[in-house]
Amino acid sequence: MSAAAIRGAAIVGIGESRLGRVPGMTALELQREAAEAALADAGLSFADVDGLLTTPVRTESWAMPCGMVAQEFGLRPRYIATLDVAGASGCSMVMHAAMAVATGQASVVLCVAGQPGLSHRGRDSMVKTLAGAGWAHPDLEAPYGPLVPTLYALVAQRHMQEYGTTAEQLAEVAVAMRGWAAMNPNAQKREPISVADVLASPMVTSPLHVLDCALVSDGAVAVVVTGKDHARDLKQRSVLPLGAGSGFSHGYIGEYEALTSTAAADAGREAFRQAGVTPADIDMAQLYDCFTITVIVELEDLGFCAKGEGGAFVQGGRIGPGGALPVTTHGGLLSAGHPGLAGGMFHVVEAVRQLRSDAGARQVADAELAFVHGNGGIIGLHCSLVLGRS
Repeated sequence: MSAAAIRGAAIVGIGESRLGRVPGMTALELQREAAEAALADAGLSFADVDGLLTTPVRTESWAMPCGMVAQEFGLRPRYIATLDVAGASGCSMVMHAAMAVATGQASVVLCVAGQPGLSHRGRDSMVKTLAGAGWAHPDLEAPYGPLVPTLYALVAQRHMQEYGTTAEQLAEVAVAMRGWAAMNPNAQKREPISVADVLASPMVTSPLHVLDCALVSDGAVAVVVTGKDHARDLKQRSVLPLGAGSGFSHGYIGEYEALTSTAAADAGREAFRQAGVTPADIDMAQLYDCFTITVIVELEDLGFCAKGEGGAFVQGGRIGPGGALPVTTHGGLLSAGHPGLAGGMFHVVEAVRQLRSDAGARQVADAELAFVHGNGGIIGLHCSLVLGRS
């Protein structure tokens, strides 16, 4: 995708459902709550929507997720698709929506995703469901029963061996995310935690403790994308996609030799190139944080610090409130909430909120450029966005 194509689009509306434990709500009801909020934010209605992007839902047995959502909302879109780039789906939906607008396939694209991951199945059941979703190699990994945290723990173990990264440095990421979540009224977990609390939490799979791992949540999120010209007539100050990039390295973690380096480097490089900026220009980085190690590796691969220096980089509250590089300022998957494939879209919404100066107590001063990154699979799929104020 060319820089000119993505620069013709604008994000004009954002919306979230209630997040955490929201009993009695189906996936469609949660998505409707988020979609209505996003459209109201933009000053639009479902009648204005002619494009729809969504993701698969793990709590339902839908054969065609985008069709089910379109039917629920009463839409007859001329552009419609279900995207599954795992945790990178949020960024990818915005990228595809921008392309649809740029090529005339649609004029107003609603991107929406979410599910009741916590209430529908419960935390343990949902974790088990995710473990059976095909993340592990069916012959060489799955028969041994690894959970998703087990597969990410391989990355952490290797990073520790190669670069001397410590459990305390991993814990710094969790503490920073909780610090941001404490200022987010919609976050699932807002109670302060310390490095000692993270290390004292139960071990899930060495070296990852419970507080090193993402939450399981109910929730949904939505973003509305249209053309820049149309955006000028709408109620909100728009946020502009300035660059986007994708990257892929492997399907199964056991087939990948470079465990401490990811295709985030490819995605980020392209997004920065299109935007004509560098990591040094970024005011905040909304990085996918399914596990604490993920943030450390992403910081390195995206160029915010050198390879092997991520552990030291996050020390001393550097990525938390008041730090030099604000990272994942809504609290992320580790503390704000993680309703499956929708999780990465919350990072997009937070970037938009920050760039509109609507983030309240957690507002980053003078924020003009945001970097958003989604990680999918077991560090195999990546999508990056650079967003700017209009």
